Amino acid sequence: MANKDDYTKTQLENLGNRIKEVRKEKGYANYEQFAFDNELHRAQYGRYEKGQDLRFSSLVKVLKAMDISLKEFFSTGFDSK
Repeated sequence: MANKDDYTKTQLENLGNRIKEVRKEKGYANYEQFAFDNELHRAQYGRYEKGQDLRFSSLVKVLKAMDISLKEFFSTGFDSK
């Protein structure tokens, strides 16, 4: 296994990629329109899709806007280790 910093970085990237993937599945071609429609700060949401600055409470808010459960969200795209 890679060192902890590499592992953490990879998982944060996976988190951002998964948020972007779900957004696109919901029919939003760009993050700005999704953020606007769901009353999320555009710049902050953009960082979420990059796996940056995301607290658990923010993730819960985003997933609620996407109408997806935590279980469903984490069922794809993440290492089980």
